[in-house]
Amino acid sequence: MDNCFRTMIEEREAQTLSPYAMLSVNTKGRKKPLEPCPIRTEFIRDRDRIIHCKSFRRLKHKTQVFLSPVGDHYRTRLTHTLEVAQIARTIARGLRLNEDLTEAIALGHDLGHTPFGHGGEAVLNELVPGGFEHNVQSLRVVEKLENNGNGLNLTFEVCDGILHHKSSGTPATLEGEIVSISDRIAYINHDIDDAIRAGLLSEDMLPKSCAEIIGRTHGTRINSLITNILTVSSGKKFVRMSDEMWREFNLLRSFLFENLYRNSRAKSEEGKAEGVIRALYRHYLAHVHDLPSEFTANIDEDGPERVAADYIACMTDRYAIDDYKRLFVPRDWI
Repeated sequence: MDNCFRTMIEEREAQTLSPYAMLSVNTKGRKKPLEPCPIRTEFIRDRDRIIHCKSFRRLKHKTQVFLSPVGDHYRTRLTHTLEVAQIARTIARGLRLNEDLTEAIALGHDLGHTPFGHGGEAVLNELVPGGFEHNVQSLRVVEKLENNGNGLNLTFEVCDGILHHKSSGTPATLEGEIVSISDRIAYINHDIDDAIRAGLLSEDMLPKSCAEIIGRTHGTRINSLITNILTVSSGKKFVRMSDEMWREFNLLRSFLFENLYRNSRAKSEEGKAEGVIRALYRHYLAHVHDLPSEFTANIDEDGPERVAADYIACMTDRYAIDDYKRLFVPRDWI
């Protein structure tokens, strides 16, 4: 088939995007080269591979902040991912950077997250030799675990953005920087929204200066933060907020850590969830050869501890609970 469709998109990128954008034709490529798609650029192809993989679908049953919330409107890891992608694309469009690369990174950034949110991650980080970080695991998912152990074979730029999306990361592209800051914008704002819905916070509890400078409602805050980034970063080789906005943004983040993430009813059941992760890890470390072949294939290279962690990290909340019941609760008690 003629490659005119892909070429048309590539030419449009070259004509319309910022000099600082990562053009699809300039990708560093994949570890396993592929024949070019006649329709899609390399970054569109990566986005599609992520959307259609099993790890992406499992995000809908993984905790964001609230464990087993009563109600249909609380965020899950999947809805968080979609909100990050929406914010990131808006910023990328405003800065004339590559929206397709930005979206692919955003959709893949949390594929390696554990069940039960950051509580599950903390337990594996404690138990697994060498530690466990969800960004590193997300890269491991797309490079090694997905597609029956063959990985998704994504481009360097998407893999780099996934690995470096945490605040401590240093993405190689501005598109990766966008996802990193969009991740924080998304979770801070939607966690406030969910906490208010749960009756754990109210708008008038938020720091006064944050309300005045960033905004008093969910939509206003997101709009203010995005507008500030676009104003400060337009035409520049960086993606950042103004000093004042950044100061207030971090004050709001600190407020949430003190009043929601560490000391609230949202975390009251987290100890039980962490106990589930501990028990499963110890069991599968002792019975690692009971795992599916796409996991056990990595034992010689990565060791049984990492393989057991791989399997648990892939679980959804409900699968982890069901597996715990199967292994540790007498059948007649369930």
